[in-house]
Amino acid sequence: MSFATLEQQEVILRANLKVVGVGGGGCNAVNSMIKQGLEGVEFIAINTDAQCLDSNLASKKVTIGTKITKGLGAGANPEVGKAAAEEDRAKIEEVLMGADMVFITVGMGGGTGTGAAPIVAQIAKQNGALVVAIVTKPFRYEGPNRMKNAEAGIQEVKKYVDSLIIVQNAKLHDLLHKDAPAFSGFDKPNEILYEATKGIAEVITYEGMINCDFADVRTVMQASGLALMGTGTATGENRAIEAAQKAISSPLLEGMDIRGAKSMLVNITASTNLTMHEVQDGMATITDAAGEDANVIFGLVQKEEMKDYLSFTVIATGFDTSKQNSRPIPTEKPVEKPQSGQSISGQYSHSAAAEAQIVTPTFPIRDLNKDDINTPAFLREQLRATHGADSQVQEQKSFDFKDSKQDNVNSLKFKSNPNSVAKEDEDDQSASFLRMIMD
Repeated sequence: MSFATLEQQEVILRANLKVVGVGGGGCNAVNSMIKQGLEGVEFIAINTDAQCLDSNLASKKVTIGTKITKGLGAGANPEVGKAAAEEDRAKIEEVLMGADMVFITVGMGGGTGTGAAPIVAQIAKQNGALVVAIVTKPFRYEGPNRMKNAEAGIQEVKKYVDSLIIVQNAKLHDLLHKDAPAFSGFDKPNEILYEATKGIAEVITYEGMINCDFADVRTVMQASGLALMGTGTATGENRAIEAAQKAISSPLLEGMDIRGAKSMLVNITASTNLTMHEVQDGMATITDAAGEDANVIFGLVQKEEMKDYLSFTVIATGFDTSKQNSRPIPTEKPVEKPQSGQSISGQYSHSAAAEAQIVTPTFPIRDLNKDDINTPAFLREQLRATHGADSQVQEQKSFDFKDSKQDNVNSLKFKSNPNSVAKEDEDDQSASFLRMIMD
C-alpha cells in the first residue's frame, strides 16, 4: 500500500497548463514570458527554424518539417508551415500529452505560425485540452499579402480553439510616442500576450479566499469563440474603479468591448487593505459595462505583496460578433426645412436599387384660371368640351392680360370713390360671363 502526502496530492491534482509558441513570433513571445517570470505553466517552442529554436528558453523545443525545410524556416509560406506540422504530427502530440489547458501564441501572417498553429490546436483539442489561442496580426507596413495570410490563418485556427484572443499590432502606432524606442515598441505585443496568459494562468494556479479554479475557467472559455481578456492594476483613492476600467479596455484587442458578454470571470487580487466598498465599485464598473445578461464568476485572492495596489483580471466571452461589428444606429434628427434657393442634395445617400423602387405618383398639371372661379362647374365643363385646349389657353391669356394704363386709371378711381370701382368690376365680370354664354 502506498501513501501520498497532502503536498504530493496537490501536485497531482493541479491543472496541467502548457504555453506553446508556434513560429518565430510565437517563440519570441514564449521567451518574453519566461524572462518576466511567468510561473505555473510549461513552455514549449515549435518552429521550422532550427537556429531560432537553439536560442529559445523553453523547456521543450520541437523542430518540425526538417525533411521539407532542412531546418531553415518556411519562407513566409503558410502551406510549408502546415506541411511541416503534418510531417511531425507525432512529435507535437507527444509534447502536448496530458495538458488540461493549452495556450497557443503565434504571430499570424508568416509561414510557420500561420500554417502550423491550426494543426497544433487541432491536436491539442483531440487530446481533450481546453485550447486558447492568443494571436497577433501584422503591422500595416508589412503589406496586404501578409495581412491576407494572417486573416486566413485566424479563420483556420478558429475552427479548433475554444477561445481566441486577437491582438492588433497595427494599433501600436496610435499608442506609442513618436520618440519611443523601436525595440521596446516591438516588444509591446509580447507584453500583451504575457498579460493575457498570466492573467488566465494565475486565476487557475493561485488559491484565493473566494477561489476560481480550472473548472470555472473552462465554464467561461469552452467553445466560446472570440474572447476579451484584460488585467488592470491601480493605486490611490479610486484604485478599484481605475483598475476595473483598465481591465475591460485594452486598445490592442481587435474590435472588442465587453458589451454583450454572456459569461465573465472576474478575479480581484489585493492585500488585506481591500475594502468592501472597493469590491462593490470595481464589480459595478465591469458589470454595468457588460450588461445584465452576463453570467459572472467572481474570485478574490489575497496577496500581501500587492501592498497599496489592487488588480482586476477579467475574462469575458460569448459575444455576438455581428453586434460587435455593426455600427451604432445614429439618433434620429428632425429634418430641417431648407432656405429658399438652398440645395438639399447630398444630405442622404441612396443606392440606385433603392431609388428604382420609389414610385412617384404623377398628376395632370393645369394652369389656374382665377376667373374660372366665378363660373359654375357645369358651364366650365361644357366650355372645355366645346373649345378644347387651344381655346382654353387663348381664353386664359385674354383673362390674365392686364393693361397697365387701365390699372392706373382704376387705381385713381378707387382712391376717389371705392364703391364705384367695385360696381364697375361687378359689371365687367357680368358682361364677361354673358359673352362666354353667347359664344
